Amino acid sequence: MTQANQSSVSEFLLRWLSRQPQQQQQLLFGLFLSMYLVTVLGNLLIILAISTDSRLHTPMYFFLSNLSFVDVCFSSTIVPKMLANILGNQTISFFGCLMQMYFLIVFADMDNFLLAVMAYDRFVAVYHPLHYTTKMTHQLCALLVTGSWVIAILNALLHTLLMARLSFCADNTIPHFFCDGAPLLKLSCSDTHLNEMMILTEGALIMITPFICILVSYICITCAVLRVPSTKGKWKAFSTCGSHLAVVSLFYGTIIAVYFSPSSSHSAETDITAAVMYTVVTPMMNPFIYSFRNKDIKGALTKVISRKFFSVQ
Repeated sequence: MTQANQSSVSEFLLRWLSRQPQQQQQLLFGLFLSMYLVTVLGNLLIILAISTDSRLHTPMYFFLSNLSFVDVCFSSTIVPKMLANILGNQTISFFGCLMQMYFLIVFADMDNFLLAVMAYDRFVAVYHPLHYTTKMTHQLCALLVTGSWVIAILNALLHTLLMARLSFCADNTIPHFFCDGAPLLKLSCSDTHLNEMMILTEGALIMITPFICILVSYICITCAVLRVPSTKGKWKAFSTCGSHLAVVSLFYGTIIAVYFSPSSSHSAETDITAAVMYTVVTPMMNPFIYSFRNKDIKGALTKVISRKFFSVQ
């Protein structure tokens, strides 16, 4: 008898565009390539600006640079294979599929944790401005980021090992653009009860706890802003918080819709649309929402670009 952890499937077919006309596939290729280039360029510029300007070596920008790095890695885990898929390379090995799922979980969890850490950082800055530097020390910032990496890696390892033990006996066609947990579970001919239970318990705890922390932080920030006498100051603060919460809602809303809702309510089209939102759109939006509207970041980028330009002359 074949053991449960032995799969007769050596590769999968990612056929999310198999029903789409050739012209639409070409349009999607150009669209996703453009979005990917904007994501990589935008986030790398933020990392460059923060690393070269000593005035930006503060906790807030330290977390921003980490978020930018994670967004580049997150998008690079998904989009290049998606583009290859559009060009006709629809196969991915069993091992490659598990590795893609592993890194997807790692970087999604890191996005999740960093958004929560950044919200906490802003809460401390607003509620304890005089003690901000003593509370948000370099040691604490490094501990928060390191702890986030450790939890993300262990969580991804858990779900990847649980997936690796399953058997995939016949159908190897994934109606998706990457190796996601939900469609893989549907293809398995093994008992997936443990996998689903871990997603709905441990996975939900990993995602929802930071989300609650973000909401609590922004509620407290909003209460503090309401006490500001200046109407212009209130509008500026609410505009910033509103844009941040819009990205947070998009990121968490789509993930919860895909992973923490009953599988009977899922369809391939809705899952793909939601996945595009949190794997492609959100990493592209983060630089604009969190950094490019920031005067310090724009000033640092202007100096870097000017220095490079004049050094070439």
